[in-house]
Amino acid sequence: MKKQSAIDDLLKVMARLRSPTGCPWDREQDHMTLRRHALEEVYELIDAIEAGDDGEMGEELGDLLLQVVFHCQLASERGVFNFEKVTRELVNKLIRRHPHVFGATKVKNVDEVWANWERIKRAEKTGTHRERASALDGIPKHLPALLRAEKLLKKAHKAKLVTHGGNSKRKLSKTGLAQELFELTALAQSCGWCAEELLVAETKRREKNFRKAERKIG
Repeated sequence: MKKQSAIDDLLKVMARLRSPTGCPWDREQDHMTLRRHALEEVYELIDAIEAGDDGEMGEELGDLLLQVVFHCQLASERGVFNFEKVTRELVNKLIRRHPHVFGATKVKNVDEVWANWERIKRAEKTGTHRERASALDGIPKHLPALLRAEKLLKKAHKAKLVTHGGNSKRKLSKTGLAQELFELTALAQSCGWCAEELLVAETKRREKNFRKAERKIG
């Protein structure tokens, strides 16, 4: 008799928790109520990685996997997808986007790997509701402000919408720049403003301008 895998056990436990005789808390949840739990688990995993704590990392990976399985169970109950479909599509995507490993494509360096990945990704989305009309599309809107600004700038650079990074004449060390970022945060706070909200607003303004420029070029 074939031994049942741990993932099979996990899927059965999750289904039991959601059953009519399962856990009241689990039965009350939906995709929206769970969304911030996934975010918290990611941050806790990052803390464990940076601490170099393998035991904690393993536990946090389990907590993150729980979020995946929970959402798959909810989707299965709605009849839209399940864990098997999610994992099968992931396997297919990894094979499809690594033609230099699973196919005959030859690459010279990591840059060519990324170029192939982006080309294949665009082709997958073309003609679907997920097609990206702009080079700036695809940035998660709930990213922290600084990460979102960095993502926007990277995409804008690739699309040649910006040609430099800020005031290129200034010479700053990493420490000096870090101190300036901290001082700017303190300055915003002393003015009664939230630095996070200010950067979010400024990034939205810059993105709007980038998109206008992109449309003129296109």
